[in-house]
Amino acid sequence: MISPLPDLTIRALAESDLPAYKALRDHALAHHEEAFTSDAASEAGRSAQSYAARLGAGQEGSFTLGAFRGDRLVGAITCERDPRTKVRHVGHVVGTMVHANEQRRGVASTLLDALIERASADPEIQQLTLSVTASNHAAVKLYAQAGFTRYGTHERAIRLGARYLDKDLMRVELR
Repeated sequence: MISPLPDLTIRALAESDLPAYKALRDHALAHHEEAFTSDAASEAGRSAQSYAARLGAGQEGSFTLGAFRGDRLVGAITCERDPRTKVRHVGHVVGTMVHANEQRRGVASTLLDALIERASADPEIQQLTLSVTASNHAAVKLYAQAGFTRYGTHERAIRLGARYLDKDLMRVELR
C-alpha cells in the first residue's frame, strides 16, 4: 500500500509481525494508559501469538494494518467485523497506536486513511465505528478530520484509580 509519507510503508500485518505488534502494543499501553481500555500490566503477560485474531484470519472483513519505517513497526490500526449477518455491515476501528517517537508525524492519519480505503473497498462494510477517550483531544481531532462524528458518550468508561474517563462514540458512513 502506498503512503503519502515517503519513508513509511503501510501494509496488512502477517503472522510473522506478531512479535513486533506485541512490542508496539506493550509500549503504547505503558505510555498512554488513558487512551486504552486494556492495561499494560494485564497485557504484558500475553504472548505475541495471542493477538493472531487481530490479523483477521477466519473473520472476513477484519484486518490490522501496520506502518513501517524500514523493517520497524511504528504504528498499527485494526478493523474488526462481527460475523453475525445483521451487523456485518459495521466495521469497528480498534487499537490505533503509534510509537511515542513517531507521534505527530502523520503516522496515525496515514493508517486511518488506509483503513478507511480498505474498508470502503469491501462492499459489505457500510460504516465504521470507534470509541475514543473524550479527553484525548488529538485523537478526537484525528477521527473528526477523517469524517467521523460523535453519536454518543460512554460516561465513566475507564477507571484509573479514583479517576474516571469518558469515551466518545464516533462513526462514519462509507456508503
